[in-house]
Amino acid sequence: MSLRTFARRFHDEVGLSPGRWLIQQRVAHARHLLESSDLTVDQVAGRVGFATGASLRQHLHAAIGVSPQAYRRTFQAVR
Repeated sequence: MSLRTFARRFHDEVGLSPGRWLIQQRVAHARHLLESSDLTVDQVAGRVGFATGASLRQHLHAAIGVSPQAYRRTFQAVR
């Protein structure tokens, strides 16, 4: 199957491009790690597949409008 056909079929099934879907999955996993661990932002970024902490910060801010540290602070009081 060609890449173009795959991307078109993926979008038809999922409603997102493969790249956008992958970023959403990475952000969701990063959110979970930020909530449940004491890993640094760079460590979280590496575990979820972002090249740098800066990339994680950019994608998390685009998705939910806050930095990783601000996101984590909302859950530290709960634990």
